[in-house]
Amino acid sequence: MAALAEQLVGRTAELASLDHALDELQRGRSAALELVGEPGIGKTRLLAELAARAEERDQLVLTGAASELEGDLPFWVFVDALDEYVQSRPPRALDAMDEEARAELGHVLPSCGARPADGSVERFRIHRAVRELLEALATPKPLVLVLDDLHWADSGSVDLLGMLLRRPPAAAVLLALAVRPRQIPERLSGPLERAHTAGRLLRLDLAGLSASEARELLGDAGAADRVFAESGGNPFYLQQLHRFPDARNVAAALAEELALLDDHARGVLRGAAVAGDPFEPELAAAAAGVPEGDGLAALDDLLARDLVRHTDVPRRFRFRHPLVRSAVYESTPGGWRLGAHERCAEALAARGAPAAARAHHVEQAARPGDTAAIAVLREAAETVAQRTPAGAARWFGAALRLLPDAAPAEERMRLLLAQASALAAAASFADARAALEECEALVPPEAAVLRAELVGGLSLVDGLMGRHDAAQARLEAATERLDDLPAPQAVDLLWLFASGAIYRQSYGDAYAAAERAHAVAERSGAPVMLARTNAIMALAGVLDGRIAEATAHRAAAVQLLDAMTDAEVAPAVAALSQVASAEAYLDRLPEGVAHSRRSLAVARATGQVQLFPSFAPTMGWLLVLSGRPAEAAELLDGAGEAARLTGSANAMAWVLFARTIANLDRGDLDAARSDGEESVELCREFDESSIVRCFCHATYGLTLAEAGEPERGIELAAAGAGGPLMQRFAAVSRPLFLDRLVPAHLALGRRADAERVAAAAEAAAAETGLRFVAAAARRARAAVALDAGDAAAAAEHALAAAAMNDEIGALVQAGLARTLAGRALAAAGEHERAIEQLHRAASELDNCGALRYRDAAELELGRLGIRRHRRTRPGTADGSPIDTLTERELQVARLIVDRKTNAQIAAELFLSRKTVESHIRNLFHKLDVSSRVDVARAVERADRERVAP
Repeated sequence: MAALAEQLVGRTAELASLDHALDELQRGRSAALELVGEPGIGKTRLLAELAARAEERDQLVLTGAASELEGDLPFWVFVDALDEYVQSRPPRALDAMDEEARAELGHVLPSCGARPADGSVERFRIHRAVRELLEALATPKPLVLVLDDLHWADSGSVDLLGMLLRRPPAAAVLLALAVRPRQIPERLSGPLERAHTAGRLLRLDLAGLSASEARELLGDAGAADRVFAESGGNPFYLQQLHRFPDARNVAAALAEELALLDDHARGVLRGAAVAGDPFEPELAAAAAGVPEGDGLAALDDLLARDLVRHTDVPRRFRFRHPLVRSAVYESTPGGWRLGAHERCAEALAARGAPAAARAHHVEQAARPGDTAAIAVLREAAETVAQRTPAGAARWFGAALRLLPDAAPAEERMRLLLAQASALAAAASFADARAALEECEALVPPEAAVLRAELVGGLSLVDGLMGRHDAAQARLEAATERLDDLPAPQAVDLLWLFASGAIYRQSYGDAYAAAERAHAVAERSGAPVMLARTNAIMALAGVLDGRIAEATAHRAAAVQLLDAMTDAEVAPAVAALSQVASAEAYLDRLPEGVAHSRRSLAVARATGQVQLFPSFAPTMGWLLVLSGRPAEAAELLDGAGEAARLTGSANAMAWVLFARTIANLDRGDLDAARSDGEESVELCREFDESSIVRCFCHATYGLTLAEAGEPERGIELAAAGAGGPLMQRFAAVSRPLFLDRLVPAHLALGRRADAERVAAAAEAAAAETGLRFVAAAARRARAAVALDAGDAAAAAEHALAAAAMNDEIGALVQAGLARTLAGRALAAAGEHERAIEQLHRAASELDNCGALRYRDAAELELGRLGIRRHRRTRPGTADGSPIDTLTERELQVARLIVDRKTNAQIAAELFLSRKTVESHIRNLFHKLDVSSRVDVARAVERADRERVAP
C-alpha cells in the first residue's frame, strides 16, 4: 500500500467499524465490508487507513483496484492485488492447496504460469481455486484483501467477487471493497445486497465532511467556508477548489492544475492516461510518442507535482486519484488520443504481449475494414471466452463493427455465432437471441443445415429466457420440414423437441418425437445417433409409463455408449446423462451413477464444460438415492456456482432441487430450507407444467414438513405437484414423494388423508412394477398401519421396503425403512428384533452421513434402553503430535499421505468438502506444519517410529 497522502479527519464511526472488523479478523473470523460513496468522498483514503491499521496488527494486506478504461482485462482487480505477492512467495508456500486448484490459478494469475484457454476451462473451478489461494495466504496470519473502485471491475472479477461473497473463504480473510453507488454493475449489486441482507457484509455509506471537519482538513477556516457549499463536504473537491481558489468548479480546478505543466510533461501525462492506471513509464512514453529517457524525466515532474504516485510494485505508478486520470484522458484531443492508443498497441505487440492485452487499445484506434485489428480482437475474444464471456462478447462485437460492409456473409455469420455463444454464456440472453436472429437473416435459402442449427440455438436461448412456448413452437415448425435435412440435423431438432416436451411433462409427445428421431437414426445406421435416440426414448418411455420399452431402449443405448471411446461419445454426451436419468427410475442406481459420472468426465475432457450445471443434478440425485448425500452435496455446491454463472434460472432450480434433497438426507435442515426456498422463488416465472417447478415445490414441501411445518409443507407440495396426490408427477417418481408426505399427515392427526396418500403411492407403484417405487409405497403403507395400531402389518411392510431398497442400493431409504420397522417391532413387543433393525439402521445411516436420520434411529434405541457407542476416539493431550489427532483427523491425514485431494477425501469419508478443510486446518495446527506435504511426512515418520526396534 502506498504511503498515506492526505490528512484523515472525521470518520470516527467508520474508523471504529474498521477497527472492529480487524479485531474480529485477528480472532480468526472472516468478514467483508463495503465502502460506498460518490467520487472523491474518501473511500480510497479510508481503505489506506484500514491497510495501515491492519499492518500495525501484523496482518497481511494486499491491494488491487479496477480502472475506468481497462474494464475488459480478465480478473484484473485480483491480478493487481495478488499476482506480484504470489510471485514473491517461495514455491512451497502453496503446498496446502490441491494440485488441481494450483493449476487453475494459471487461468487468473500470470505468476502461476498462464494456462492456454481451451474448452476445459470452468469458471466456477477458477473461482474455487482463488478462494483456496486466499485461504492459503491467510496462513499463518490474517489476510486483508483491499479492492478499490469495483464499479469499474471487469466481468470476470465481478463474478469471482460474487462467489466470494456467497461462499467466503474458510480462513481469516477480510474483503474490503469500495464502490460508487450509481455505477455498480447489476451483476455485482445483487451479490453485494444479498451478502449485506444476510449479515455477511458490513456496509459503510460515506457522507461529506461537516463544516468544522472541512476547516480541519484544509487548515484554513476562511477558505474552507468559501468552498464548503460548492464542494458539498467532498474531501477531494474541497482540496481541489482550495488549491485553485479562482476556479468555479472542480473541473475548472483540474484544468488549471494541468495547465501548469509544460508541453512535454503534459504529453507524457496524457500518454499515461491512455496507457492505464496503474501504468508503466515505458508504455506511457510510447503512447506519448517520446523517447523512454524523456518520459522518465517528465515522470519526475509529475511525481513532484503529486499528479501521479509510486505504487508498491517497481516501475508502476498510479494517478493521484481516478478523477485526475479521467480528467486528463477526457481533455486529450481526440485525434492525438487515437494515435496514442495505436502507439500503445504497437508497443505491446513489439514486446510480445498477448492479444487480450492489446485488444483495448486496438479497439480504440482501429479503422473500419482493418483486417489485422479484426484478427486481434477475434483472437482476444477467443482467448478469454471461457473465463470471461462478457468481455469476449464485447470484443467480438468490436470486430463486427470493424467488418466492412463488403465482407463475405460467411465471415459476418461466424463472428455473430461466436458473439451469440459468448453472450449466452454471459447470461445476456436477449442480446444472444438478437445476434442469432441477425445471423439467421443472412443465411441463404439453400443453407438448410445452418438454418436448422440456428433454429436449435434460438430454441435453446428461448428456453434460457423462460420462453418455452416460443421454443417449442419454433421446434415444432422445424420438425415438420425435415425432408431437406441430413440425418444428424434432423435428429438434433427432434431430440430438442422431445427434450422440451419432457420439460413440459408432455411425455407422450416426447416419446413420439423420440420415435421419429430413432427411425431417422436407424436409416442412417450411425452409432452416435442411435445412442442418442435410444437414450431419449428410454427416458421419455419410463416417464410415460412404457417400462418395457424404456428398459429395452436403455439396454440398447448402454450397449452402444459403453462400446464407444470418450472421443466417440463426445457428440452424444447428453445421452449418457439421459440414460443415467432413466436408470434412476429403472432400479439401476449403480449403473446410473457410473453413466452420470462418465457424462461429467467426458464433457470436461472434450471442452463441453457448459453442460456441467445440467448434468450435475442428475448425478447428485443418483448419489442421494444411492445413500451418498454428502458426496452429492459437494458435487452440487460446485454445480450451484456454475449454474449461477450461466444466469439460467432453470439450471439453478434443478441444482437447488437436488441439493435440497442432499441436505435433507444428510441432516442439514437449515441448508435444505435455504436451498428449497430459493428454488421455489426461482420457479415463480415458470409455467405450471414445467417439470422442475413440480420437483422444486414438492421437495421444499417435504423439507418444511420434516422441519416441523407439516401443514405448510403439504400445501406447498400440493400446489406445485398438481394436488394432494401429486398427480403431475409421473408414476415412476410419484410414490417417492407421496411416501415422505405420509408422516406429515399423520403428525397433523389426518389418518384418512395419510391413507389416501398411501393408496395413491401403491397405485402408482403398481403401474410401474419397479422395486424402488414399490418400496416407497410399502413404507407409506407401513407408517399408516403403525399409526392405526396394526404393528405386525407395519413391520411386514417396512421390512419388505428395506429389503427392496437393499436390492437396488438405495441405502438411506433402506435405513429409514428399518427405523420404521424397528418402531413397529417394538410396538408389537418384539424387542430383540426391533433392536437388531434399529442398530442396523443407525449404522447404515451413519455410514451414509445421514446424521439426522441416524439420530432418529438411535432415539428409538434409547427408548428401548439401548445406548450406542459410535463416536470416534479423541486424541490424547500428551504423547507425540500424531497422538493428539482424533480418529477422523488421522483418517484424513492418511488419505493425504495417499495423495488424495480434498474432494476425493470428502467422497471417501462421506464428508462435505468444508468439513475436510476444517480437519486439515486442525491437522496443520496440531502437527505444527503448514503444508499437506509436511502432514504426509509427519504421518510417515510416526509410522516408522512405531515399528522401529
